[in-house]
Amino acid sequence: TLNSLQVFREENHKDKPFFLSGSSRWRSSCLLTHAQTGICHTKKSTPITDEGLSLWPVSAAEEELDGEVETEVLFKPEECSQRSKRGDLINAHYDGFLAKDGSQFYCSRTDKDGQPQWFVLGVGQVIKGLDDGMMGMCPGEKRKLTIPSTLAFGEKGKGPVPPNATVVFEVEVLSVSKGPRTMEAFGRMDLDKDKSLSKAEVKEYLKLEYEKGGKPRDDPFYEKLIDDIFYKNDGDRDGAISAKEYNIYQHDEL
Repeated sequence: TLNSLQVFREENHKDKPFFLSGSSRWRSSCLLTHAQTGICHTKKSTPITDEGLSLWPVSAAEEELDGEVETEVLFKPEECSQRSKRGDLINAHYDGFLAKDGSQFYCSRTDKDGQPQWFVLGVGQVIKGLDDGMMGMCPGEKRKLTIPSTLAFGEKGKGPVPPNATVVFEVEVLSVSKGPRTMEAFGRMDLDKDKSLSKAEVKEYLKLEYEKGGKPRDDPFYEKLIDDIFYKNDGDRDGAISAKEYNIYQHDEL
């Protein structure tokens, strides 16, 4: 399904202070700035280029938290329409920090045109710590996840994340929906029942999903998203996603 742009793709402690030495003041300032302007200003950050964090699963490495994600619920709505589970399509914002000094290395509200990230939960499209730590979340819920390097970027690190680094993500789930990898979902999207998905059909599906999540978007957003979806999934470049192309990465558990 989509990492900010990837729709039908899948497949493949201990108590520690979140911030040390003076960075709490900076973090509070960042959060206040975001609340007022919708923009995060980072400290000692290096931009993530590539295609975002969903392309970052890495091999495990030894680390001090023994492979456990520490979870803190920052906000939870009173009503929960659907809790996230493996195979669900998640739309979320997340900010990434180094636990060692609180420096921010990623902010989805400023990177990639500020678009929230789309991904299928539990299938390896994001690092293992996010897959684990975001299970059971409600739309509108916010969590802080402290993730050891074994479940993050490992002994090699990635970009601005050094080797063997514990990282902290603050995540906000905007919507949770059934992952579109199922053939049942394919049938719902295939409005003319010709066993293929046109751009218009995919656009209609996305619009409905965004509206259900209370986050309707404008046409340029959908057009950009759809172009990327078809680039990644329309293997024969005929302008449609066939049932075979749609199903190529399907797992029984989805």
